[in-house]
Order: sequence, then C-alpha cells, then structure tokens
Amino acid sequence: MTFVPPPYPYERLGALSEAASHHEGGPIDCSIGTPVDEPPATVLEVLARAVGVRGYPPSAGTAELREAAGGWLRRRFGVDVPSDALAACVGTKEFVASLAGFLHRRDPSRDVVLYPEISYPTYAMSATLAGLVPRAVPVRDGRLDLAAISEEETARALVLWVNSPSNPTGDLDDLDAAAAWGRAHEVLVVSDECYADYTWRSDPRTILERGVDGVLALHSTSKRSNLAGLRVGFYAGDPEVVAYLRLVRQHAGLMVPGPAQAAAAAAYRDDDHVVAQRSRYHERLDLLAAALREYGVAADVPAGGFYLWCRDDRGDGWALAADLARDAGIVVSPGELYGAAGSAHVRIAVVQPTERLRVVAQRLRQRATSRLR
Repeated sequence: MTFVPPPYPYERLGALSEAASHHEGGPIDCSIGTPVDEPPATVLEVLARAVGVRGYPPSAGTAELREAAGGWLRRRFGVDVPSDALAACVGTKEFVASLAGFLHRRDPSRDVVLYPEISYPTYAMSATLAGLVPRAVPVRDGRLDLAAISEEETARALVLWVNSPSNPTGDLDDLDAAAAWGRAHEVLVVSDECYADYTWRSDPRTILERGVDGVLALHSTSKRSNLAGLRVGFYAGDPEVVAYLRLVRQHAGLMVPGPAQAAAAAAYRDDDHVVAQRSRYHERLDLLAAALREYGVAADVPAGGFYLWCRDDRGDGWALAADLARDAGIVVSPGELYGAAGSAHVRIAVVQPTERLRVVAQRLRQRATSRLR
C-alpha cells in the first residue's frame, strides 16, 4: 500500500469530547459547522413530494435548479450567469475533493494545487487524492499573498483556491486580485463562497462580478439554508470549464437526487429564511465572543462566516481547546487542523442552539475570575 489516508481531522477530538462530557448535559459540540436550525418549511414540503424520485436526475442539475440558482446570483450579487455556465454538484465538499483530479486529466502538464495556508483541509487533500502537489499560499492580513507564489509554482499551477468569507478565520479576501492573478497566469481560480450570505461588515462578494473567464464560484445550500443533509451545491463561471466538468462528472455518475434538487431550487427562490438565519448567527457570535473575552480569550465577531477564530496569550490552540472543554463543556477545533499557521488559534462554530451557547457563556464567566488570577 503506497497511500495511507491520514486520520480524519475531527476524529482527533476524542479527548476533548471526553473532557467536556463531565458537564451536565454532556458536550456542547461546536467543532464542526453542521447547522442545527430548521430548514424552511416550504423547502421541506417540496422535499416530501419526492419530485423526480423515479427517474435518473440530470448530472448537471435540473433546469429548475439551475434557473433558481441563477436567479439567486442575480439577486444576491447582481451578476448574470448563462444557464450553460452553471451546474449542480453533490454537495460542495465532493466538488472540492474531486476537482483537482478532473482538471489534471484535462491538463497533465500542471500538477500544483494552490490554497490558503490557513483553510479548509479538503483543498490540500484534493491534491493528495489526485497524486498532485499541494502548495500553501501565505496569508497576510486575511488575504492571499499572491506575490509569494514562486514562478515555478505558477508555471505548474493547476488551480488556485480562494475562500471568502474564510473557513476558519472569517476574513474576506480580495477576489478581484485573485481573478486578475489567475487570468494573467492562465491559472483557473476557484472561489469557495459557501458563507457569502453571512458577511457582517460589508456586502457579499463573488468572484464572478468581474466576468466569468478563468474563474469558478462554488456555492452551497448547506450553510445558506440548513440543508447539509441534502448534499446540494452548484458551481458557476467559465463556460468552457463548466462544460468540461459537466461531461466528466456525468461519466463519473455524480448526480444530486431528484427530490433534493427540487428542494434546493425552492431554497434558492426564497431569501426570507436566510435573513432569519443571519440574525441567529449574529446573536450567537456576539454572545460567545463577549463571554470568551471575559474568560481571557481574544475573540472578535469575524468579517464573515459563523466561526469565531480566537486565541489566548499562550498561543497553543490544543491547550486552549482543552481548557474550554474542561471549564465550559464546549468542544472546539484546534486551529492546527486548518494548517500549521493556525496552530495558535481555535475555531468555534456557533451552530448550537442559542440556549446551549448561553450555558457555555455562563460557564465561561463563572470560570473567568479564577482563570485570570
């Protein structure tokens, strides 16, 4: 055996869960960004009808889903994307993990996958799974340091990943600069925008605002509509790249189930439920950030997303995660899971019900005095 998969990142959190389990009610798991709030009732009604359950669904997505997603892009970002430049995927994680391998079949001369040095681990894993070379791009002040990419890496680059708002940091990148760099060097830039509905200091952005040539945007119903279990997302952008991916993914049998596509179309036609969800997440971010600061942790509401990216004076994310589990019963993700550059931090997903997070906040405040002595 020449390839042994590494442990799945979140499987390393067993000791933290054990420490948190001693609190009444058990661990409060904020380690993974799994939504817990109710999806829109109208979407569940469509899902219950089981539209399209009998026949094979189109791999590229039904016309209804693609039209609904395109309509949402117009409302949210003011961009018009032709229907043939947009296609469905089986959740965005699958797309992230498989993209490098599919692109390499198209251009075997390029073998480097570029991604932010602090980021969702699947960007790097996509290169590993395809037998390619993962290369982390330094991040300065929350943005990719594109000037730090060497000439050799640029010449070999197959794709550059951008994630804005960032998971885990919540920072907003310069999407215009990333797109310009990619076009100048003929490198496809893929912008993972699954948290775009949750920006707190500015309007949401997409890399498609300056045109579709040489870029793709990736979007998900998981975060926007609390539909992670449906596994529905879409990608949009460069028509030539989309056409290639639609065909190769069809050969691979990658299809979103018909009822899930119908439900996702209903979700993309409605924005009211997102307004309500934004309010919930912002309240939770404010609540927990304030309590963490009293506890002695540097924690600010991010520019985007629903994660708190925080640290204490020790600069040891695992130690801070252990303290939080012991003192407050909350399980969080040490920042090292998102790259060595994040090892001083922890990531806290505010996806638990507000009532549960109030319990965490109360425990943090109760422990604050003794911890800070």
